[in-house]
Amino acid sequence: MSHPAAVRIRPARGWASLGLRQLWAFRELLFFLALRDIKAKYAQSVLGVGWAILNPLMQALLFTVVFGELAQLDSDGTPYLLFSFTAMVVWTYFSGVLTDATNSLIRNREMIGKVYFPRLILPLTSIIGKGVDFGVALAVLFPLLFAYGYYPGWHVLMFLPLLLILLMTAAGAGAFLAALAVQYRDVQYAMSTLIRLLMYAAPVVYSVDLIPESWRWLYACNPLVGVIEGARAIFLQSRPFPWAWVAIGGAVSLGVCLLGGLYFRRMERHFADIA
Repeated sequence: MSHPAAVRIRPARGWASLGLRQLWAFRELLFFLALRDIKAKYAQSVLGVGWAILNPLMQALLFTVVFGELAQLDSDGTPYLLFSFTAMVVWTYFSGVLTDATNSLIRNREMIGKVYFPRLILPLTSIIGKGVDFGVALAVLFPLLFAYGYYPGWHVLMFLPLLLILLMTAAGAGAFLAALAVQYRDVQYAMSTLIRLLMYAAPVVYSVDLIPESWRWLYACNPLVGVIEGARAIFLQSRPFPWAWVAIGGAVSLGVCLLGGLYFRRMERHFADIA
């Protein structure tokens, strides 16, 4: 009787490809893990998805008092609450994905050691898992806009390319930090500080007008600059749509996505030993 040939699974060597074909083959696992995380997050929670509204809204209210009323920062001629909440919808999603993705490998280290699957699925799970909170917060933005007399039209469709830039940036940065956190546990402890620094490196609480005009092209290399200012242009009509900033940020986000994914794949063969 002939026996089936043994198949040996070997780790990729060198700068491997992203393994998109494998990711597609394991897409059901990706959605299953994302659903598991969503259920675990809201289990035994009184407010449930209400936290997706309260978190960005409370921060926006705090920023309105501190930066809008006390510091009197410019908000491009729009109510500061809308100015900050529009940015917080984007920022809360990005920071949540980054934090969850960074901890994803360590949180699932037992699974990594026992079962074979594309490890890149774990940080990518955060993109879907945090999508529920993002969708709820985005839905709350519209009643606030209507309450202040803002009625965005078909321009809301322009938010789709901004969303793509946001997803690529979060995926690439999350994959890079996840791989780094396995080898250097200090990354976990430094995340809260890093998140704060990244927030003030983006126009969440202040206007881009505070940045000297000659430096704005460099500032726009932060992909969140184009996403946040583009969202404000769409929903608040605070300025013309920043095509140049979005183009610069889009190019950088593509680079971040590719390099983050490739670095993750390069380090993948060490995960089972270190995690």
